[in-house]
Amino acid sequence: MAFFSKLRDRMFRSSAKISSGLEALVSAELVTEPAKPSLLGRLLGRDESRRVVDDAMLESLEDLLIQADLGVDTALRVTANIAGAWRGRRVSTGELQAALAAEVTRIMEPVARPMPLYPQKPQVVLVVGVNGSGKTTTIGKLAAQFKAAGKSVVIAAGDTFRAAAVEQLQIWGERAGVPVLTAPEGSDPASLAFDALTKAQADGADLLMIDTAGRLQNRADLMEELAKIVRVLRKKDPTAPHNTLLVLDASTGQNALLQVEIFRKIADVTGLIMTKLDGTARGGVLVALADKFGLPIHAIGVGEQIDDLAPFDPEDFAKALVGES
Repeated sequence: MAFFSKLRDRMFRSSAKISSGLEALVSAELVTEPAKPSLLGRLLGRDESRRVVDDAMLESLEDLLIQADLGVDTALRVTANIAGAWRGRRVSTGELQAALAAEVTRIMEPVARPMPLYPQKPQVVLVVGVNGSGKTTTIGKLAAQFKAAGKSVVIAAGDTFRAAAVEQLQIWGERAGVPVLTAPEGSDPASLAFDALTKAQADGADLLMIDTAGRLQNRADLMEELAKIVRVLRKKDPTAPHNTLLVLDASTGQNALLQVEIFRKIADVTGLIMTKLDGTARGGVLVALADKFGLPIHAIGVGEQIDDLAPFDPEDFAKALVGES
């Protein structure tokens, strides 16, 4: 519940920002009511206000969901389901919040799965994503959590082009008591990944987590480098990597859909982690991702502290997204 409270409070602040443009969609008497810090507060006004669910209301709701980054297809599907249950009836803010939360939860429940752990040692976890998505921090948090759960973890600092990324990983490694394997700046990341897997095997480590340089999906050379890392790992262990986690920055919005498409082709992504839900992100893109791809969502992050990365809970997320307490 503590994490839900943090998620709700931080996403409410973001929702308040994106809902500021909704006043034109409500009647004049409702515009004068105090704004609620949620996706629906300015669509319906006060809790005691009730509004008929008609075509105009549904069109406004559809626009609202698109603004919240659910995407056109998902917004249409959710709105159609709301229409089927509520058209012609009067609905309050609380009732519509509950209905929307139920729809979002239904979409998200099939993909809410923790990262699977396998008996094979070491389990190789490749972490990918574009620049600034939060990969390095996420690896550090995951490593600390696995270490706390009794797993032996090795981290490979595969972003050999950015000294700051290596230093950041080393800080997290020290904090968690996890060794961080590095290579000279500018070294071949694939070579480092191969050496790290060799060492992790020799040490009997449970998990090898490999950081990678931020890949821009429109840079063919960088994407090929990532594909090379995968090929080299498979020379050492044909089943590796056992998990390929794509870290996504929530503030990228609908661009996250394109990132998933491209990284799936290059690195066979097995699961997603969404970060930075505490910023200006609307958060709804996670619903669009679940609806379109069905990839497991392992965790979400709403801050920089170690306990700000938590397993993805679809019901809590849905309530936070629509502003339901």
